[in-house]
Amino acid sequence: MFSLICKTLIEKPGSIDLKISYARNLKTIIPSVNSISKPSDERSPTVSFLTHSCGLSLEKAISVSKLVKIQDTEKPNSSIQLLTSRGFTKPQIATLISKYPRILSHDPEKVLKPKIEYLESLGISGPDLAKILCPYPELLSRSLENHIIPTFDFLKGVFQANGNLVYALKQSIRVVNSDIQKRVVPNMNTLRAHGVPEPHIARLIMLQPPSLVLRAELFKNVVDVIKEMGFEPSSKSFILAVRSMAMSSKATWQSKKEILISFGWSEDEFHMVFKRQPLFMMASAKKIRKLMDFFVNKIGLEPSDIARYPNLLIGSLEKKVLPRWSVLQVLMSKNLLKKDVNVSLALFVTKEVFERRFVTSYMHEPEVMMAYQGGLGVRAVGGGVGAELSQT
Repeated sequence: MFSLICKTLIEKPGSIDLKISYARNLKTIIPSVNSISKPSDERSPTVSFLTHSCGLSLEKAISVSKLVKIQDTEKPNSSIQLLTSRGFTKPQIATLISKYPRILSHDPEKVLKPKIEYLESLGISGPDLAKILCPYPELLSRSLENHIIPTFDFLKGVFQANGNLVYALKQSIRVVNSDIQKRVVPNMNTLRAHGVPEPHIARLIMLQPPSLVLRAELFKNVVDVIKEMGFEPSSKSFILAVRSMAMSSKATWQSKKEILISFGWSEDEFHMVFKRQPLFMMASAKKIRKLMDFFVNKIGLEPSDIARYPNLLIGSLEKKVLPRWSVLQVLMSKNLLKKDVNVSLALFVTKEVFERRFVTSYMHEPEVMMAYQGGLGVRAVGGGVGAELSQT
């Protein structure tokens, strides 16, 4: 049989040519293993630079490569070196580029460096520089002479001190990216027309800059509603109320309010609590529901207890409330509390006061420290907290 096959191949050489031709055609149809495992996007110079030099993930690099093309790496490398020399970490540089890919196409000496040096002249440098630019890197695309300097000059006039300016920018640089004359100034004038003192206006910009970037009509409606609720424009609480309401849409505000009412607050109680502590409404609807569920359903507080101490809705459940409640559980189970304690107040007081009253005095009890460090679960007290623990 073998000799017959050999004879056939010798007599019919064309059959070999046919096989070779077929193999060549097949090769053009079926991609190589490498081309299957590595799409063209992954092998592009731009993606390679973004992953290896900029620290982006492959997925992010492919996405960013659709917005910027890198043929020559001289400018991008110089931009990265400039940011690194100013204290930006690799993850921060990756964040900056992901949000604003065009930074790699800017001339680092003519475009980026003058703006960074101007910010540094205001005292914004090192970690502060990264913290301010990473959320809104588009600021580096704005004209230094026509936008950045005039905007900062305006804000310096409002704050009087660079320290306050830096603090405001750490909260949000959105106010700098906005059109000051079209957005911020009209809203400041609305507050002035209602008799809000200048220092209070400056404080609002410092604490919550985005609240003054609302469209003038929306901002005016917020101020009118706050005034109708009985807030005095000359008081600090007026600004806090504006800050709180301006940061929520009408639908979101109503949703938070309905959650509180579903747990037993009345309409009047809601307004009373908001007047007492406007900032509690800055918490998300999810957080408000989670805290109210814990206070009312898990440990048995009355809705009126939370209304009495609305700051309970501002603190963190995991970092503040749970450790404190665990400590109180341990002390009650061991009958170590010398007298009844107001649980609402214990969960509300400052860290220093709580530790002095309920932790340091019981350092000899290992379970107390274990509870304070988050080592114990949560259990309700039989009969409800309100039934067992009274006002100190």
